[in-house]
Amino acid sequence: MPRKPYSIGLAGKGGTGKTTIAGLLVKFLVEKGKGPILAVDADSNANLNEVLGLEVEETLGGAREEMKRGVATGMTKDVFMEMKLEQAVVEADGFDLIVMGRPEGPGCYCAANSLLTIYLERLIGNYEYVVIDNEAGMEHISRLTTNDINLLLVVSDPTRRGIQSAARIFELTKELGLNIDRELLVVNQAREGQFDNLSKTAKEFNLDLTGVIPEDEEIREFDLNGRPTVQLSPTSKALQAAYSIFGNVLSL
Repeated sequence: MPRKPYSIGLAGKGGTGKTTIAGLLVKFLVEKGKGPILAVDADSNANLNEVLGLEVEETLGGAREEMKRGVATGMTKDVFMEMKLEQAVVEADGFDLIVMGRPEGPGCYCAANSLLTIYLERLIGNYEYVVIDNEAGMEHISRLTTNDINLLLVVSDPTRRGIQSAARIFELTKELGLNIDRELLVVNQAREGQFDNLSKTAKEFNLDLTGVIPEDEEIREFDLNGRPTVQLSPTSKALQAAYSIFGNVLSL
């Protein structure tokens, strides 16, 4: 059996900046020398590669589609899926990235999913840390046999409705039966002076607010110009706050 890496999942509804925070977490771990690291983009609206400044040609969703249509003569499904998984890994400086791709369409994907789970689990065992950028639904994590998550960070915007949505994600993890050691709330894009009200609102929903990341003009500029946000300057307020949260939570 492959060993279990330390796995960190991020979840949150669209627009919370969850993927940006996932990218900053990968950057943080690389700078701390905590490799090898695998970044997994499990959001159906995949754009973690853009945050990390990488090009992606193959996704695991694409491999499922190809296998469903049939593999080449003389090649077994096992060999095909292992080959496609290797092709889907994008290597970078200090970390690798793999993109899950969109959910399945109509028809049965049972065989493809079973093989994918086997080889993905084998791949994950090669890393010290796995950072999973997941959509709010958490379905991708629930499909993995490696669904034991050491840490889940749920990202909310600085609104009551956003925190309520985060609370629903925490409830969903229990419904899916995910084994998660720690579940923490992070509020992103907060304005100055909001912390006390955000903390009070989190307590109303029985959530642990582990930290607040301020809104940052530099991030907006990076987004508008299509620049990878992992290239944020060390003076970025959001980067400094995120690094402080990661350091405290991971004791690094």
